[in-house]
Amino acid sequence: MRMLANSWMTLLGRGACATAIVVAIGTGLRAEEPGFKALFDGKTTQGWQGDVGGYEVKDGELHCRKGAGGKLLTKEEFADFDLKFEFRLTPGANNGLGIRAPLDGDAAFAGMELQILDDGHEKYAGIAPYQSHGSVYGVLPAKRGALKPTGEWNSQEVIAEGSKIKVILNGTTIVDGDIAEFRDGQKTLDGQAHPGLKRTSGHLGFLGHGDEVHFRNIRVKPLAK
Repeated sequence: MRMLANSWMTLLGRGACATAIVVAIGTGLRAEEPGFKALFDGKTTQGWQGDVGGYEVKDGELHCRKGAGGKLLTKEEFADFDLKFEFRLTPGANNGLGIRAPLDGDAAFAGMELQILDDGHEKYAGIAPYQSHGSVYGVLPAKRGALKPTGEWNSQEVIAEGSKIKVILNGTTIVDGDIAEFRDGQKTLDGQAHPGLKRTSGHLGFLGHGDEVHFRNIRVKPLAK
């Protein structure tokens, strides 16, 4: 924000046919989902670039280091996509999810930044609606109240199709908006220029602001236009 396994196997069979489903627990990976691919292997930061030193891999999780963080972006670029991941906040933690972001510049303006924020913490009592968790910073405000208590794992899905952005947090849709009007010159909620709204592709990544945040099960499915 700017103010901001153990593995187990289940065998399902019918007649002579059997399907093996392997689920890796505690490795940063989930069971295979059709069309999705893992962005984080649970062991390394392979496939990522930027402020790699601001993050560490521990117990199958990707940790934004306290006092560090920075911009950690995928090497691959994505246009329309369905992104799923899990995150766990520490008290007062502030991070961000960059989408369609370029390598250079502030992702909140040169691309888009979706808030990852312990917005119930007292120090954020005065934030604007477009600064709450899940909001497209400065542009689309998110509904509040779907975050789990600080310290618990949250599940989030972000679907970007053209100018439409949807954010689902713990099964609740908190953003379902369209940035088209802002691309066409409509003033944004924060009154600032967001040229990145016109981008149709870019990198995904985390935008650490010096607080410890944990991530796991990061996967994406590119969507055909």
